[in-house]
Amino acid sequence: MAPRVLVSDKLSETAVQIFRDRGVEVDYLPDLGKDKEKLLAVIGQYDGLAIRSATKVTEKILAAATNLKVIGRAGIGVDNVDIPAASKKGVIVMNTPFGNSVTTAEHAIAMMFAVARQLPEASASTHAGKWEKNRFMGAELFNKTLGVIGAGNIGGIVCDRALGLRMKVVAYDPFLSEERAKSLGVTKVELDELLSRADFITLHVPMTDKTRNILSREALAKAKRGVRIINCARGGLIDEEALVEALKSGQVAGAALDVFATEPATESPLFGLPNVVCTPHLGASTTEAQENVALQVAEQMSDYLLTGAVQNALNMPSVTAEEAVVMGPWLKLAAHLGAFVGQMTDEPIKAINILYDGAVADMNLAALNAASIAGIMKATNPDVNMVSAPVIARERGIQIATTRQEKSGAFDAYIKLTVVTETRERSVAGTCFVDGKPRFIQIKGINIDAEVGAHMLYTTNRDVPGIIGALGGTMGKHGVNIANFTLGRAAAGGDAIAILYLDEPLKPQVISELQATGLFQQVKPLEFEVH
Repeated sequence: MAPRVLVSDKLSETAVQIFRDRGVEVDYLPDLGKDKEKLLAVIGQYDGLAIRSATKVTEKILAAATNLKVIGRAGIGVDNVDIPAASKKGVIVMNTPFGNSVTTAEHAIAMMFAVARQLPEASASTHAGKWEKNRFMGAELFNKTLGVIGAGNIGGIVCDRALGLRMKVVAYDPFLSEERAKSLGVTKVELDELLSRADFITLHVPMTDKTRNILSREALAKAKRGVRIINCARGGLIDEEALVEALKSGQVAGAALDVFATEPATESPLFGLPNVVCTPHLGASTTEAQENVALQVAEQMSDYLLTGAVQNALNMPSVTAEEAVVMGPWLKLAAHLGAFVGQMTDEPIKAINILYDGAVADMNLAALNAASIAGIMKATNPDVNMVSAPVIARERGIQIATTRQEKSGAFDAYIKLTVVTETRERSVAGTCFVDGKPRFIQIKGINIDAEVGAHMLYTTNRDVPGIIGALGGTMGKHGVNIANFTLGRAAAGGDAIAILYLDEPLKPQVISELQATGLFQQVKPLEFEVH
């Protein structure tokens, strides 16, 4: 059955057609997002939900979205989506952070010109029939210092445009490397130095606990007197009350704001100030940008629903279409390793340690980690997936550790998963051969080669005669066909294990009979998702 997507906000017909062309059923109901009750009534029918900013995806909506797998936001801001609730529900939330990058950067540059030359006030004055040429004395951008807070995608474009205007550019960004700063042609500085040097300051960071009020009252006081401030990123990055005071005192010569702490901003103490330029969150409002993000979200959602490729996800690791092809068997293996230890563990988990050896160590480890954790968590919560499992692990205080190493043994690559509880550690390792089928290659430190099947039986015992006979005879007695039978031992007469790949689930009576033989320390039926 083809996946089904609801588009509840306005998207271009070209974007909607992308879904159809890719084989995704799509219902285009662009006004549905404004009607919460109608959305609530139908959302359970859909695998995907494509939105802009009008649709509010609340916890209540998510609770009714029984089939929902992905939410795609055409644009960068996802304030209208309850991401923690979506993550717990196992729903991927994607945005399109690059489709409007140039448009937003250009708006920031336009706002910088506007506040430097007082263009809105001058325009209004001239429209009113005045000719106040001497009133509007501006400032050149040439040779001035621009302080860029946040030199990521949009901030990087602003840096490039500012250098084209022959401005000096300093940038504050904890994630900006010296190499990247050099390639951008900017000077990397700390925030206090940026404040003291910049003639203009522009913000290009997301809204987080760390960036909230990054331009606080104290920061504005440290700024160079007469600075001009531009914010086309997110409301709440500037203490608006402190900014009003700084504008009135002359500490800040002017401000150009496209975003506000509360939106829609129908009233603000900043309104009416002659040295403030305001626009109604127009950063992404160009025809080109709106079309770009619409096309991008349709492609991303289709890719995920049809191939499993994840791009620009906010609550799980991204996996490109190319990665999905190469990593597919390894993602399955990681999930199987997790499922094995999850089904074997019946006490609270304190830590999960994952070792990647050889070629797999160069893959997308965040995605592989998520698959492993999901496999473990499914033993106690069948509804979890790669999105929700890491959230649950964090909530339970489970420590996750990842180690990568170069090829160290007979296999070109393998994954070893170790779960730590209060009383013991349990490890299992696996690899993928050229046929793409995951294999278990080590359990309890004992080397084996076991293909993974939907229904399996795992036993531990002493290495004594009669084990194969007991297992084979009991399966034959109850008409259970064995597809594959693997044995392993630590040493002659020592600890030994057996793994049987069966054609059907085992009935409790079979388990009881095997336990009654007294030959086995442990008899554990296991189930794996092998589709």
